[in-house]
Amino acid sequence: MKKVFETTIAGRPLVVETGLLAQFANGAVLIKYGNTTVLSTVTASEKPKEGIDFFPLSVDYEEKQYAVGKIPGGFLKREGRPGEKAILTSRVIDRPIRPLFPKDLRNDVVVSNMVMSADADCSPEITAMLGTSIAIAISDIPWKGPVAGVVLGLIDNKTVINPTEEQRKISDMYVTLACTEKKICMVEAGANEVPDDIMLQAIADGHEVCKEICKFINSIVAEIGKPKFTYESADVPEEVFHAVKEFGWDKMRAAVLSDDKSVRDANVAALQEEVAAMLEEKEEGLSSWAADAIYKLEKKVVRDYLFREHVRVDGRALDQIRPLSCDVGIIPRVHGSALFQRGQTQVVNVCTLAPLSDSQIIDGLDSETTKRYMHHYNFPGYSVGEAKASRSPGRREIGHGALAERSLVPVLPSEEEFPYAIRTVSEITMSNGSTSQGSVCASTLSLMDAGVPIKRPVAGISSGLIVNEENDEDYLVFMDIQGIEDFFGDMDFKVAGTTEGITSIQVDIKVEGLSLDIIRDAFALTKKGRLQIINEVLLPRISAPRADLSPYAPRIISMQIPVDKIREVIGSGGKVINKIIADTGAQIDINDQGQLFISTPDLEKAEKAKAIIKGIISDPEVGTVYEGTVTRLMDFGAFVEFIPGKEGLVHISKLAWNRVEKVEDVVKEGDKVQVKLIEIDSQGRLNLSIRDTLPKPEGYVEEEPRKREPRQNRERRGGFNKGDKKPNNDGNDGNDSVKGRRIEF
Repeated sequence: MKKVFETTIAGRPLVVETGLLAQFANGAVLIKYGNTTVLSTVTASEKPKEGIDFFPLSVDYEEKQYAVGKIPGGFLKREGRPGEKAILTSRVIDRPIRPLFPKDLRNDVVVSNMVMSADADCSPEITAMLGTSIAIAISDIPWKGPVAGVVLGLIDNKTVINPTEEQRKISDMYVTLACTEKKICMVEAGANEVPDDIMLQAIADGHEVCKEICKFINSIVAEIGKPKFTYESADVPEEVFHAVKEFGWDKMRAAVLSDDKSVRDANVAALQEEVAAMLEEKEEGLSSWAADAIYKLEKKVVRDYLFREHVRVDGRALDQIRPLSCDVGIIPRVHGSALFQRGQTQVVNVCTLAPLSDSQIIDGLDSETTKRYMHHYNFPGYSVGEAKASRSPGRREIGHGALAERSLVPVLPSEEEFPYAIRTVSEITMSNGSTSQGSVCASTLSLMDAGVPIKRPVAGISSGLIVNEENDEDYLVFMDIQGIEDFFGDMDFKVAGTTEGITSIQVDIKVEGLSLDIIRDAFALTKKGRLQIINEVLLPRISAPRADLSPYAPRIISMQIPVDKIREVIGSGGKVINKIIADTGAQIDINDQGQLFISTPDLEKAEKAKAIIKGIISDPEVGTVYEGTVTRLMDFGAFVEFIPGKEGLVHISKLAWNRVEKVEDVVKEGDKVQVKLIEIDSQGRLNLSIRDTLPKPEGYVEEEPRKREPRQNRERRGGFNKGDKKPNNDGNDGNDSVKGRRIEF
């Protein structure tokens, strides 16, 4: 039976329809925010998935091109693999909902969001997040939701909830926030160096709105929500874990105390074998629980060390960063390169500069169609000691690359200042915690090494969290988490920024939510960390972007030409611009606004192309000397193309200072010559001279103009043939009124 529920968010209607579509799903809603429409569904398998030790949740977000009235490009004319934006949105929806499912649930759960129409003022991502929350909440799948989500903008230091498209253009940040009624459970932010206190206040403002949305969702659940089904727990039996804890607690405490990840892993692996033997001896078949029991024991030991004794496995203080080092210019011939290392996390970054025409084309539902700065992140198996072949990037790699990209965008120069497309690639060569933030630091160094005039260096660091399982108001926040603390802790709170403020945030949590106090403490720690990295590590190695680009990087000259001259520069069928490219070897790009970019590794060639284009868009000036090419020879002179697409005549008398009998005695077609524009006549014809570009011979005397011999029977010019009167075939002299008469004007 169809039900409709309505509320308002940020002055725009939110309408939820249930009971009509996708009735076989465990939960389904058609949700409309403004004119944005998303079908959100959730489905669970009847039985748990065997042979896995994790909760198998999949979250999909599909963008249909019909949502914005487009037909997909390409041969197949249908949507293919998800784009980067869709993948990132799936991750944003996944993060807040995952911790609210039971940790011991092993049933497959699949969430699908299909965008069916898109309104630029009403975010499809937030609409899908709300649709997901409602679909799961009303389903029979065990879950501790609901969650609500909003987008936060900042205009004139004031928080804007769910900014419109026009407001987003002038906003100083774009923050996706997800919350339960009591806690904050996800933050994903990009910002223009927003101060920490302003960001914290915006998050608090957003939480207040999310509380109201959660109440709305709960009212829907109260009316149509299904009873939650029971499931078979996959947790280690209590009696088995109790035996393992008694046997291995002290041994595990000793095993994990090392600052070397490989040593810890080896110690834990050896202990697991001991535990498996102990369990098998205790009862046949119990050894199958050894791996799960060891994982659970290691988690409790690490958390106990941190929370109760304030001891980290590598001996650091809670606010201490692992040893830091960096270098630049480590790879020859590339445009910029850097190495950044924090403990056993190591990132090599390479920067490449190219013409703006190499910017990435985006085929999505947004109004944004190109992206000038691209950051790509690669995480090979060897970085963690795994024998794993490289494959195309997964969601994690795409997400980490986008986070580092978002961190650097606010400090990049404008296209007018630096007319380049920029790509940085982070190759993770060793990983033990927060490689995404290591990528931020390595990217900063690489950009500076390439000579990109960024405003300020950007650094990133993460903080972790341990919450008392008996009292969630009792917690511990610590800086620079490594892999083991990420696995067994409750939070990975990543913040990147400059000395002036925050440029990006990404929060992954494993508990039901964070309080504002926890976020405040995380901001304080990460600010201390990023300032330390910038002032003590990055700037001492390279204090400013290099003044000169790499000799292997293209030199790009930009110029603005009048819009009405674009056609002249391009020429018919691209004839003019292609000739300039062929003659100079430069790449030339021009847009509809008249912005023109010339790129080539050879600056001299770029200047040559610029001079040619300036000549095309400038009106020829009498007295100016040009480089030209002879295009045609006539009895009376030679035509010379002295500006692409523009020809003038060099009369035979202007070819040389001496008398010239035949034009071909001086020039031939294809010759490169210097010419001087000596006249633009009343009909706009361009008269040129070669001799006026040459030194006048000593004692030169100007010859008398050549006299033309009068022709017989010549009376005066006129008639259609502009020649002398000639008798017609019938003997008529052409002056009478009969047929064939010559008409005079």
